[in-house]
Amino acid sequence: QVQLVESGGGLVQAGGSLRLSCAASGGIFSSYAMGWFRQAPGKEREFVAGISRFGGTIYYSDSAKGRFTISRDSAKNTVYLQMFSLKPEDTAVYYCAAGLPMDLRGEYDYWGQGTQVTVSS
Repeated sequence: QVQLVESGGGLVQAGGSLRLSCAASGGIFSSYAMGWFRQAPGKEREFVAGISRFGGTIYYSDSAKGRFTISRDSAKNTVYLQMFSLKPEDTAVYYCAAGLPMDLRGEYDYWGQGTQVTVSS
């Protein structure tokens, strides 16, 4: 059983930056692709970014491209989401996920509890 714990969320002004972290335990980190998703109030959860097991393949949502960077550190069993130029519409609960989806934008098996990101205008 894989456990995922996100951190790094908070309140930031528009145009600011945040780096989210997701620490994984209970499994072999390199066995899983990792993803970041988000869910804003009243909206469905949406894909933000995904990274393959060894980092060779990365996908971003259109809203994340050019502003967010996903990376993973196998030595620390941690995946990161560096977010720049944040906008109020980025406000959401951000979730980390692990699994072996057919597509990095698809279904994951394990989920963290989420971390709140709030961007003020």
